[in-house]
Parts: sequence; structure tokens; C-alpha cells
Amino acid sequence: MTTTVPGQSASDESDGSPLAHAPLAHARTGFWTLTLGSVGVVYGDIGTSPLYALKESLMAASEGGALTREMVLGVLSLILWALIVIVTIKYVLLILRMDNSGEGGTLSLMALVHRAMGPMAGGVITLLGIVGASLFYGDAIITPSLSVLSAVEGLKLATPAFEPYIVPLSLIILLGLFAVQSRGTASVAVWFGPITTVWFLAMAVGGLIHIGDDPGILAAINPIYGVLFLINHGIAGLFALGAVFLAVTGAEALYADLGHFGRRPIQTAWLGLVLPCLAINYAGQAALLLAHPDKLENPFFLLYPAWALLPMVALATAATIIASQAVITGAFSLTQQAIQLGLMPRLEIRRTSETEKGQVYLPRINWLLLAAVVVLVIAFRSSSALASAYGIAVTATMVITAIMAFFALWRCWKWSPQMAALVIVPFLLVDAVFFGANILKVAEGGWLPLLMAASLTIVMLTWRRGVRILFDKTRKVDVPLLELIGMLQKSQPHRVKGTAVFMTSDPDTAPAALLHNLKHNKILHEKNVVLTIKTADAPRIPDEERVQIESLGDSFWRVIMTFGFMERPNIPRGLALLRKQSFTFDIMATSFFVSRRSIRPSAHGGMPFWQDKLFISLAKSANDATDFFQIPTGRVVEVGTQVTV
Repeated sequence: MTTTVPGQSASDESDGSPLAHAPLAHARTGFWTLTLGSVGVVYGDIGTSPLYALKESLMAASEGGALTREMVLGVLSLILWALIVIVTIKYVLLILRMDNSGEGGTLSLMALVHRAMGPMAGGVITLLGIVGASLFYGDAIITPSLSVLSAVEGLKLATPAFEPYIVPLSLIILLGLFAVQSRGTASVAVWFGPITTVWFLAMAVGGLIHIGDDPGILAAINPIYGVLFLINHGIAGLFALGAVFLAVTGAEALYADLGHFGRRPIQTAWLGLVLPCLAINYAGQAALLLAHPDKLENPFFLLYPAWALLPMVALATAATIIASQAVITGAFSLTQQAIQLGLMPRLEIRRTSETEKGQVYLPRINWLLLAAVVVLVIAFRSSSALASAYGIAVTATMVITAIMAFFALWRCWKWSPQMAALVIVPFLLVDAVFFGANILKVAEGGWLPLLMAASLTIVMLTWRRGVRILFDKTRKVDVPLLELIGMLQKSQPHRVKGTAVFMTSDPDTAPAALLHNLKHNKILHEKNVVLTIKTADAPRIPDEERVQIESLGDSFWRVIMTFGFMERPNIPRGLALLRKQSFTFDIMATSFFVSRRSIRPSAHGGMPFWQDKLFISLAKSANDATDFFQIPTGRVVEVGTQVTV
């Protein structure tokens, strides 16, 4: 992947080098510390699903009528087997093994498959990655809204007088959550694991208390109950199936957070704590409803005695804040990857921790997410109304992950296409069934994440296509670098002391800033470095493979500097590595020349006029190259150029 300079981002051309090096961060941390941490971050989202999943499923199944034993057993069976098939077998045991040098997530898997397939991948794999990433943002705005609302709604059970304050209190909590993002989460993240562990144990205790109300509920582990429920309930069964999926939302977080904790801690936390606690709680809720069908309004909080209600609401609120934090952090990390992979323009990225590489804050993304969350809470006003909008984005993402997993098994693991299909198709069919069930909820709010995903997909495709057109157009008029050096040898310009670094997206052509410097200033530095930044399909690159230097003669050097898609480029630090290759570099005697492009739409461009305008507006919104590449501001010379797309 090539990252271009001012006015554009990375293109999608793979450098083809096998730059895969597993991160060692989690190797330096204790296994049980990582396991505890994964409980808080990885399982925060799925851990709040019991607040609403069973309730919404049974409401959809009963269609406002009375609950029956067959109905409760059938829905519970579907939830338990969704946890077993989708989360345990598909994600915990299979997908977690598809790491890209230790990293996971939609874009990481896309880069892994793209590197393995090479030219065969075409644009299909990239498109799948873009759509999957776009759908994740839908999850990132619905999870905080739904989970916080569902937790605060528990106050209504203490006294109906709280009802008018549910929405305002939820908004205050969410505003506070987004307001503290700029300070980072390193100082409070140490509490995420312990708090969420207490939450899971409290859920298990609540479930155990009520399983005794009707021990026959344990028969729901038999999948026949779920199958018979779907057969006997027609369209209501499909609506209920869409709500059942709420129990497994957050499964993608298992994969997305792989790089932070490692596969074994995540697997241990799920099998040893999270899955048993979830299963016990769902069984307890179902047993309670068999004994007291009138408690369907909020079976989760009614598991607990009156004296424990307010403490459980407080604990649930803390758990939902942690779950929301995990999704917000995931959105920041995903955006950083998208920028590095050339799918989005440069945005301001701030480090919020000196020790944790994954702790980043993107101001624009944070406030856009907050605005969307506030609109959702005000528009829907209840967790039940929001639940209809939740499943579509997540099910679609899971379908995309399953498709890319097929290519990973085939091309990365070297399985035969038939064997890969034999493993993946059953999961794909399950995901497709859940997706079809959730499509029925489009009119009830499911259109929202689809609209958002479609908009973001258009933005990413436009940026990617615009960068490619810009690259091709400038290359047609650029002067070959070696040809220019030959001309300069024949007609030497005036020399000045120091080093000049000219940034360019194409290492074979003379940078526009170099040509303008020669044309207007008529000077050349003692040392001239033509620098190209590339983004690899690997998450991180070791320093020994960071820079490549080639002498071109007559005081010119060509430097290729490579960063992983999880890294933030730091050019001065990268150039300092050249000292090991006998190239002396003094930052205080170096000037960085960058081109600031003014882009104009063309009547005969490669994109429709509206897409030209969108690309130009995205380019204008891009963060300054000086900040993005961490170049000292006092050492930068900007040269303006104009180009049409």
C-alpha cells in the first residue's frame, strides 16, 4: 500500500513484500492479566445483551399475546445455540486463528487475504473490507445508545417516577462518556476487567436463583426445541430469530481485539467465564418467565430481590459504559487502519498513552459518533425501539467475515477450495438466515445502519478512486527522476548546505516540490532525498525493515519508508534509522519539501461531477501532512500545485 503526500492518502497498491511480524506486546504481559482485561474490553458488548435479548425475542414471538412453554423453551434454545455455533465455534475456535501478524478485525483480514492472493484478489476483497468496516460504524453508534438506555430503564422498576428521566439521564451518561475520550482510557481501563467480571458473576447468581423456579428449562439445550419453534411460528418466528441475534452482537469484537490480548486469553475468558455466565442468566430469565409470564416487561432486573435492584442498575450502567467504551475505541482503531490503508483521508490522530500503542483518539470521529448517538436516543427513546435497528449491521458484517474467511482458508492456510467451503458454508448459511430475519426489521429502524454503511462505503470508494485518478494524472506530466538527475549533472544549479527531503507518492518520478524549487529558487541542496511512504499489509514493521535507501548519484538518494497499517508514520524517526546504513541525518539541518495540492473538478474526469466534489471536500478536510507524518513544523516548506480530477 502506498501512502501519498499532501492532499491524498494511501493508494491501494500492495508492495508485495511479505512483511508479517507478530506483535510482542501481549507476550510481555501476564496471561491471566490479559484474560481479565479481555473480559472487560472484548466481552463488554456481548455481556450487556441479557439486558434486552431474551425480552425482545419473546415479545416478537408472542406478538403481544400470552407466553407459552414451547415459546420460551424454543427461544432460549435458539439463544443458547447461537452462542455455541456463532460465537464459540465460528469466532472463538476458528476465526481467531486467522490473525494478520497477531492482529484481527475486518480490515486486518482484508489485508491478510489481499497479500495472500495478490493480483487475484482484485477489487472484490477490498470492497468486502470496505463494506464490513462501514457496517461496524453502525454498531459503534447503536451499541452505546441501546446498552445505556437498557441499563437506565431498570430505574423504572424501582419507581415509575423515574420514567420521565430515563432519556435525559442516558444522554448525560453518554455525553460524559464521549467528553472524556480525549483524556484516554489508560487510567481507568485497569478497572474494566474486574468490574465486568463482577457483572458476569452477578448475572450468573441471578440466573441460578431462578433456574429452580422451573428446572425443566434446562431441556432447552436440546436444539430440537428451537427448530420446532421456527417451524410452528411462521413469520413471528422469523421476527423472534432477528431478536435472538441480539444475544451474539459483539462477537466481532472477539476478532477485532485480537491484537490487544492474544488468542488464548480471549478463548479462556469465553469458555471459562463469559459463556457459562451468559447461559445461566438466560436460563434463569426463561425459568422466571415460565413461572411468572407477567414479568416479560423486564425479566433481567426482576431476577433480583428489591434490595438488590438499585445496585444492579448501577452495575449494569457501569457495564454498558465499558461496553460502549470498547466499541468507541474500536471505531478509533478501525479509522486509523482505514487511513493507513488509503480508504479515508488523513485525520488528526492523538496518542492518549505513552505505553499502549492502541490508545488513540480521533477528535472528528468522536464528535461525529456523539452526534449520531444523541440523535438516536432522542429519536427512539427506548431500548425496545432501538433493538430493531441493531441486528442488520452486525449480521451483514458476520456474512462478510465468513466470505473472507473462506479465502483465508483457501489462500492463506492452503486448504483446497472444497474443504474450505465445507467448513465455511454452514456458518455462512447460519449468518445468512439471521441476516434475512433482521432484514424484516428494515422499516422499524433497520434502515438506519444500512444508510450509514452505504454512505461510508461511498465515501471510502470515492476517496480510493480519486486518489488513484490523481496519481495517474500527475504521473503523465511528471518528469522521470533519473532523467532529471541526468539533466542536473549537465547543468549544475547553485548548491546550498544541508539536506532536502522531497516527499512523493511515486519514487520513479521527480517530486513536484523539487521541480518548483529548481524553477523558482534555482538551488539544490548538498543532499537530496526523494522519500516515499508505503503502508504494508502487515500491522507493524520492525525497524530493521523500516527503510530502504538507494543512491542515485549526484547527491540524490531514493528512500522507501514502510509502516504497518496499525502504526502512525513518524518520518524523522524513520530517517534516523538511516544512520545504520551510513547515511548521516541531522534534523536541524534538514528541510522537508511537501506539495500542497489544490484540486479542481474536471468536466471530463474519471468520476461523476458529484463524486469529484465529494473527493475534493474530503481532500480539503484531510489533516495537515506535517502533523500526520510528525515532521517538525519549523523544518517544512510547502509548495502549492493545482491539479484536476
